[in-house]
Amino acid sequence: MSETIENEEIKNLKREVAKLRLEGNLRKSLSNQLTIQKKIADDAKAEALAKSEEVEKISKQLAKYLSPQIHEQIFSGKQSAEVKSNRKKLTVFFSDIVGFTDISDELESEEMTNLLNFYLNEMSQIALRFGGTIDKFIGDALMIFFGDPDTNGPQEDARKCIQMALEMQKLMNQLSGYWSKNYSLKQDLKIRIGINTGFCTVGNFGSLDRLDYTAIGSTVNLASRLESIAEAGSIIISEDTFALVNNFFTFKKPKNVKIKGFLRDIKCYELKKEDTSKEDMFSLSGKGFQIDINKKIIKKDALDEIKNKLSLIMDGDTG
Repeated sequence: MSETIENEEIKNLKREVAKLRLEGNLRKSLSNQLTIQKKIADDAKAEALAKSEEVEKISKQLAKYLSPQIHEQIFSGKQSAEVKSNRKKLTVFFSDIVGFTDISDELESEEMTNLLNFYLNEMSQIALRFGGTIDKFIGDALMIFFGDPDTNGPQEDARKCIQMALEMQKLMNQLSGYWSKNYSLKQDLKIRIGINTGFCTVGNFGSLDRLDYTAIGSTVNLASRLESIAEAGSIIISEDTFALVNNFFTFKKPKNVKIKGFLRDIKCYELKKEDTSKEDMFSLSGKGFQIDINKKIIKKDALDEIKNKLSLIMDGDTG
């Protein structure tokens, strides 16, 4: 009897040992599977991180070929890379270096490349600081516009554009002597600037495989023509731009000029060189009124006229 009981206990122990061995094998197998899955997950994470870093690297490289505003729009998904355009009111800016062809003949190609890259970099930094969309470089020429993809309204866009132009001319004056010292030029570089405001067709143009984000239309053409007739160191703006910004800046007497491609004479204004910063502007607004005063250029008789007109309005006499 005792032998039977003993045999039964041995069988039970063997079953327990087999069960424990099976559980051990299962745990080992599960541990191995978890290790494999963890390695797969770690590899996938590392691959995703590497691809993310690669995409970021490519994005940074592409950013150098696109205006920052356009780059941000594309990579944020706000704008798709497809052929399409819109009508928008833009202020368009053109500039170039006066006598650049003659200058390029004077310099070796390496010197010319360094000079041009330095100049375009300095101008681009100013443009970006004022929020301009850099459309393209055409040799020594720049095309920049305000009003797309972001806008602060036509008046503010035009004002920012002119402030940018003034800053560029100011920098060129500050660089007097730099060009001869560093690039063996006989004369300092001078730039001329043309600005126009109006409706343009702006967006992606090109083929399904190659797109160019730009603005086209007569507004762009006129800005380019104004730049071509501007004198060295000057800023010429159109009548449409003048209507938006004449309260913020001072100008010389207007001129009517004949411009190729336009049937009518074009009235244009040359900007005086006085810099007008935000500190020069005084704005007063409330319910039903807004007054912008340029403290730098307003005269006492103009202030007296404003006071008289306000008194008449308050007295009920609007004549």
